[in-house]
Amino acid sequence: MPDAIFAHPRLAAIYDAFDDDRSDLAAYQAIADELGARTVLDVGCGTGSLAVLLARHGRTVVGVDPAEASLDVARAKDGADRVRWLHGDATALPALDADLATMTGNVAQVFRTDADWTRTLRGIHAALRPGGHLVFETRRPERRAWEEWATEPGPETRDVPGVGRVERRTQVTSVDLPLVSFHQTYRFLADGAVLSSDSTLRFRDRDEIESSLVAAGYRVLDVRQAPDRPGREFVFVAQLSP
Repeated sequence: MPDAIFAHPRLAAIYDAFDDDRSDLAAYQAIADELGARTVLDVGCGTGSLAVLLARHGRTVVGVDPAEASLDVARAKDGADRVRWLHGDATALPALDADLATMTGNVAQVFRTDADWTRTLRGIHAALRPGGHLVFETRRPERRAWEEWATEPGPETRDVPGVGRVERRTQVTSVDLPLVSFHQTYRFLADGAVLSSDSTLRFRDRDEIESSLVAAGYRVLDVRQAPDRPGREFVFVAQLSP
């Protein structure tokens, strides 16, 4: 099941307010240009920020996500009618003959088991055209990002249009590598409501990811840095093996 931050309607509606710096998306648009991708599959599209951006630039875009509440937010965005939205996950995709598949943010890290990760890679493989590409990012384990989460000073506060002020607190609840879990609490100051979401991410190292891609029928073309977060992320560019 998706985490509450994506699946609860009230939390999904404020997700973009707390994830408002999407400078990461420009890199994916540039890679789509570089690869000449005309049809793009956005896996774990969430509230649709990348999917809508790519569609606005003339691409055929399919966004898939298991959280219906997030898709509802995506469908309400300007330009969302240019995107085909699918409720589900990458293991049950139709044949799309896509040029490129993407996974942004933490999407590649939500697959906790090797079996789930492999099924996802194979599902994407089946949705791509021969020679199609897969591009995704994942946090570098050696940077130990969870230590920064554990020391965040106090709550973050956002003014959300139509909602009012909302506070978010983040607490790291478990570090049992390769898994890291954290708990987020959201307080809606307008009515005092408090909602929470629990998440667990898997931190895979570069060799593990490369091996899993090869085993699933890809070849790794490049491993880059995220231009907006140098030294913090791996950005994998893979292609279906001939």
